[in-house]
Amino acid sequence: MNPLHGAATALITPFTADLHIDFEALERIVNHQIENGTQYLVVLGTTGESATLSASEKQAVMKAVVQYNKGRVPLVIGMGGNDTAALLTQLSETDFSGYSYVLSVSPYYNKPNQRGIIAHYQAVAEHSPLPVIIYNVPGRTGSNMTAETQLVLAQHPRIVATKEASGNMEQIMHLLQHKPDNFEVISGDDSLTFPMMALGATGVISVINHAYPKVFSGMVNDCLAGNWEAAKQAHYEILEGSIRIFEDGSPGGIKVMLHQMGLCETFVRPPLYPVNEKLEQILRSLVK
Repeated sequence: MNPLHGAATALITPFTADLHIDFEALERIVNHQIENGTQYLVVLGTTGESATLSASEKQAVMKAVVQYNKGRVPLVIGMGGNDTAALLTQLSETDFSGYSYVLSVSPYYNKPNQRGIIAHYQAVAEHSPLPVIIYNVPGRTGSNMTAETQLVLAQHPRIVATKEASGNMEQIMHLLQHKPDNFEVISGDDSLTFPMMALGATGVISVINHAYPKVFSGMVNDCLAGNWEAAKQAHYEILEGSIRIFEDGSPGGIKVMLHQMGLCETFVRPPLYPVNEKLEQILRSLVK
């Protein structure tokens, strides 16, 4: 089975009250995910608050997750940026021991045109020692990577998948219809995972899977096996949580659910801020 087929969790970075990394909580979360069916883990993505971690903290998290994982599931490392040259240097200087893929977000803030995005990713693919998963999330980057652009990049032998979080189902369907067989389309939207898999996506890199690993990973596995009725029931079972966790900022929402589960505290680093009290009560009730 392809390692990228199934449900992955985009791991949070838990913090203590003084906003230092809580490695004990991180180990609990890693074990909870693996023991409850998560197929692979993504480290230092957006959900991991990588934007507010120092270089040394990122290295510590990378090494810690490898240690906690003990080789049980594949690991993906998030590594992107809006300065292509700086990202290539980072790729050349990083120790990727224990990791199987690089997840690299489309350049943010600069708003490059599609030719710029293609050139950026081609350079990343040539310099990365690991296969690359491209990542389209216009709500965060300020620019959309079109289906045509992703199909051009899909021809590169080192670019093996895309995490699609545009929410644009017409674009996603065009991509799924015309992609090469050896190029995977992975859902980046928890609430759209079921319909995307019905159309040909092969999995998800998820936030809500932190709270519902058995149910959500089971839904993805049912989709892969063609058990659509069981998958649909699971989809609706966790749909509210899949939407609610993003209502007042992420990963603040999922950290509330993990706190209710006894796995970590709810602290996030500025400029992020904890979710409002009304939403917090709703999220805790969804766990109960």
